[in-house]
Amino acid sequence: MNPALNVDRSAVPEPRENTRSAASRTRPFYWSVRRELWENRAIYLAPLVTAGVVIVGFLINAVGLLRGSGAAVSLQLPNQASPIELPYAIAAVLIAMVGVLTGALYCLDALYVDRRDRSVLFWRSLPVPDATTVLSKASIPLAVVPLAIFGIMAATHVAMLVLNLVLRLANAAAPALRPPMPLGELWVALLYGLAAMALWLAPLYGWLLVVSAWARRAPFLWASLPLIIAGILEKVALNTSHFADFLSYRLFGWFEAAFGGQRPCCLPHPLSAVAAGRFLTTPGLWTGLVMAAIFLAAAVRLRRFRGPI
Repeated sequence: MNPALNVDRSAVPEPRENTRSAASRTRPFYWSVRRELWENRAIYLAPLVTAGVVIVGFLINAVGLLRGSGAAVSLQLPNQASPIELPYAIAAVLIAMVGVLTGALYCLDALYVDRRDRSVLFWRSLPVPDATTVLSKASIPLAVVPLAIFGIMAATHVAMLVLNLVLRLANAAAPALRPPMPLGELWVALLYGLAAMALWLAPLYGWLLVVSAWARRAPFLWASLPLIIAGILEKVALNTSHFADFLSYRLFGWFEAAFGGQRPCCLPHPLSAVAAGRFLTTPGLWTGLVMAAIFLAAAVRLRRFRGPI
């Protein structure tokens, strides 16, 4: 045997099959998410339009304050929101509400539209598993929408701050501008709140994806009517409202669990309202995530076997 060919095989690097296989697994998910963003621009356009409306309203409100109440800032009380602080809180709340509504409407159409226009036949021909498709659609309201909302909120607050500064510098009699609260702390609290809200509402998004994968028409009615009928039947038959209370808890209970009922937008130090430990130990969070996993598994199965409309 030629000694030149006697090479220590342990010194030869292994082929990069593992790296390529990992990339091949993540690339379909990445491009599936990109596809959702391309086809559903309302995901970020609706919060952007809301932010524009808020900025216009803030500008009108700031001009009114400069004309009529130069003492508005001096009326601020400890741990309460002044007239200057309120628009910052209103902007965050409105953009968040529009973002959640947009995410819910997106989930209702995510799998239904593909079946209605029969494009599901084309997407099934691609080497993309049904689980990857469903998870990419679920990632929109759970991850993409909260991040987009947070970016729009921060940009809106900066625009409001700059407008307020320009207006007050133009009016010599106006009091000096100071930030109504530490915006850095506020943004951290808002990012935490958006993440908490997305995790808490995960079963709602999962339920809407199941209905979107199953319904032949009117997915909104199929998603809402069973819940309404169940609440009415309980009230008529038992004269109780446990199911309605459960739905209210699943929709709005995240705020009490994540912030302990305090409003970070109205505190001098918004991070003092963050109760991450309490939120992570709340049983409702983990039962909701289990429900969301069950709904997503059902949506994957329906996506695999449900035919086009």
